[in-house]
Parts: sequence; C-alpha cells; structure tokens
Amino acid sequence: MTEIKNITKAASVVGGATLLSRILGYVRDAVIAAFFGAGTYADVFFIAYRIPNFFRRLVGEGSLTVSFIPVFTEELTLGSRERAKRIASSAFTFFTIILAGLTILGILFSAQIVELTVPGFANIQNKLSITVSLTRWMFPFLFFICLVALGMGVLNSLKHFTAPALSPVWFNLSMIASTIFLIPFFKQPVYALAFGVVLGGILQFLYQLPYLKRYDMFPGLDFNFNDPAIKKIVLLMLPAILATGVSQINVLVTSRFASHLTEGSVSYLYYADRIVELPMGVFVIAVATAVLPSMSEHAVKQDWSAFKESLSFSMRLVTFITIPATVGLIALAVPIVTILFQRGEFSSEATKGTVYALYFFSLGLAAFGGARILVSAFYSLKDTLTPVKVGCVAVIANIIFCFMLIGPLQHGGLALATSLSSMINLLLLFLALRKRLGGIGGRKIFASGMKVVASSIPMGVGAYGISLLGNWSGGGITIMKFFVLVSAICFGVISFVVFTYLFKSPELSFLIDMLRERWGKSR
Repeated sequence: MTEIKNITKAASVVGGATLLSRILGYVRDAVIAAFFGAGTYADVFFIAYRIPNFFRRLVGEGSLTVSFIPVFTEELTLGSRERAKRIASSAFTFFTIILAGLTILGILFSAQIVELTVPGFANIQNKLSITVSLTRWMFPFLFFICLVALGMGVLNSLKHFTAPALSPVWFNLSMIASTIFLIPFFKQPVYALAFGVVLGGILQFLYQLPYLKRYDMFPGLDFNFNDPAIKKIVLLMLPAILATGVSQINVLVTSRFASHLTEGSVSYLYYADRIVELPMGVFVIAVATAVLPSMSEHAVKQDWSAFKESLSFSMRLVTFITIPATVGLIALAVPIVTILFQRGEFSSEATKGTVYALYFFSLGLAAFGGARILVSAFYSLKDTLTPVKVGCVAVIANIIFCFMLIGPLQHGGLALATSLSSMINLLLLFLALRKRLGGIGGRKIFASGMKVVASSIPMGVGAYGISLLGNWSGGGITIMKFFVLVSAICFGVISFVVFTYLFKSPELSFLIDMLRERWGKSR
C-alpha cells in the first residue's frame, strides 16, 4: 500500500503540472485555430511540426527516457550516486552528438520526408513546398526537446516529477506569444508558428538545467562512450524506438492517407487528437511516468509480488479514468469542440469535421492508455523486443484498417483505424506479459473495468441530455453555452462518483482514503 500511495502521489504531481500545461496547450491550439482555421496553412503547419515531433517521440521520451531510467535507477539502487552522475554526463555527451547529426540529416532530407509523409499535398499549388520549408525551420526543435527528455529521465529517477511535467508550459507560452505578436513580422504568417516551436524547445531545455544542478546531476562533457551502462541504454533504445513509437508511426500513416482527402482533413484529425490527448496527458502519462521508476526498482530487487501489484493498480487506475473520459467525449463532442475552437477562421464546417474524428478517436482512449502502462512494464524488465514485435503487428493492422475504412468513413475511418490498432496492441501486450509473469491481476482489472463501464453509461446519457439545452450552431463562448457545458460535466462527474461508490469500486475508495489522509495532515 505504501508503494501504491507513492505512485498515486507522484502521479498526482505529474497530473497537476500536466493539467496546467494542457490548459495552456488548449489556449495555444485555440489561438492557432482562430488565426489559421482548418485550411491550407493549418494543414501545412501541423504536418511540418508533426515530422520533427515524430522523431522526438521516437528518440526522446518515446525510447530515450524509458531506456535510460531502468539503467540509471539500477545504478542508483545498487551502485553509487557518483557513478550514476558519470553515466548521466556520458549519456548527455553521447546523445548531444547523435541528436546534432539527426537534426542536420533531417534538415537536408526534409523534402524527401515530406513527400513520403503527405504525397497528396503535391496536388495543391505550393502546399508541398511550404511544408518542406517549414519542416526545415523546425527540425532544430528535435535537438533541444530530446535533451529535455534525457533530463526528465534523470529527474524522474530521482523521484522529482514536478519540473519535467511543467517544462511544456514554456513551449506553449512560446507558441502563444509567437502566434499573437510575431505574425506581422513574417511575410507568410505561418512561419511565426515555426519560430515559436524552436524557441519553445530551447526554453524547455534551459528550464531543467537549474533542477539538474540542484540534484548535483548537471551534465558535463564525458566521452566515455565505452561505459557498459551507455551500451546498455543504446541496446535498449534501438528496439524501443519502434515499440514506443507505434502510435506515432500510426499518426504518420494516418497523415499519408489524409493528405489525399479534402482540404482540412489533416487539421480535423489534429484538433480531435489534441482533445483526446487531454485525459491521456493529464492522467495516463502521469501514471506511466510515476510507475516506471517504481517497477524498475522492483525488477532490480526481483520483488515480483510488488511489481505485479504496482502494475495491476496502475492499469485499474487508468481504466477508472479513460472509460468515463471516452463516454464523456462522445456525449459532449459537439459542445466541447464548439467552445474550444469555433471562432475566427475556425468555421462550423471545421467543427463538424473535428467532431466526426473525435467520435472515432475516443473509442481507443482506454486501449492506448492501457498499452502505455504495459509498455512501461516491459521496459522496467529491460525487455524491448516484445513491444517491438507487438508494435509491428499494430502498425500493419492500422495500415490495413486505413485501406478498409477510408472509403466509407473518410477521415473518420482513419481515426477509427488508429483506435482499432491500439486495441490490438493492448491485447497482444497483455497476453505477452501474462505469459512471462503468470497472473498479473487480469480478473481484478476486468472486474474493475466492468464496474466503471456500468457507472459511465448513465453518466453519458445524463450529460448528453443536459447538453441538448444549449444552442451549438454558432461559434464562440457565451454565458449560456458555458453554463450548459459546465452543468453537463458536473452532472457527469457526480453521477460517475455516485455509481462507482454504489458499485464499491476499490479505486474510488483508495482515492477517497488518500484525500482524507492528505486533508488530515493539512489540518
């Protein structure tokens, strides 16, 4: 129970900091939507940003962080802090060189990467060339943001979660300020967004340095690349690049298909995905971030009972959030998109396209969240080969689903393909982990999930009924719209809590006990 409480506390810290970042992320997206809508320049920017961000997800927190933490944690647990510091410095030096090379290659081959990613853009005048130019501008973002991911790995291993979780705030502030204040200084306004991306990456990196110094882990130059720990990190990273990047590879696959659809399809998918990422970023990633160092420590000590309990609890906690989030997003999709984005250049047509994609993306929320926890479990065991195999199957499934669904469902079919491939990914990861460890609390997870489903259905029906009281045909925020949406959300939350309480959901009971304990200490 102590370890579970530690995970919950760490997750609450990460989740709270991430919530602030996500709120600013919404402001950022709302500003972009108001200035650029869901047309040509929005499509161009989202693809140009997605390419370096794709490599960031693969090389950065997608593989570097999760490969570094188990090795670094092992040295902290079984070795010495001084030795761990040397490993951190060697890792920073090694990956600074690698990332500089990747950034240069990305700039040189931007045209080929863009043509491979969105071949359909060639059918619209200047759309492909502008995308290539923007991609070159933004590739330096990859260098800084991956070093941020390495710093995050060091701080998280030391059980410091606040600074890494808050660092995206600086990125969002940079994007917002660049969009509002720098557009007049560029001949083509979309380049102000590119400037904001690179500046945001630099600010995030600089923000983490004082915290690394506080823990006496400030990176120095150390060219001892023959260190067995560095070799171990690299060997764990190579297969992890594909395994952790399954969802990101699926995003590029989706972008390639979407580039052949009507104007704005890429933007519809982007905005819908951003809404789905709110519960993912605030809660699922928070739990996964908090549980990885704990599971790594249990694996080092070979305390498999504690390992399984941490894993089972994390899965149940994620399910407890993602299932009602799925129901809520589907029930309130129209009001949410209307209030968040419909203003300025973002038309009612863009709202309809985004809502349509949101319906299908929401279906995969629980699967993506569960898979994120299971991948962390494999990495804590220093097993990156199994997620690679499963990831390959999921990518192939996504491509097949895209071919099957794009015709009848257009961009909604691409969103559904992503959700279905995430479900396959989750199922195969779960079966592989159960085969390796034996029972991992599957029945307990399933029973908890069924209670959550039963509690979420009346929540969704009631919230949708309340939303019908509002007029969502026009854009912008009015007092009436805001009141109706807030009322629907409040009803949904209260309804869900009441039903999970009646069903005696253990996750709700645990969270209530945690709140009581904190309240008692604060009094």
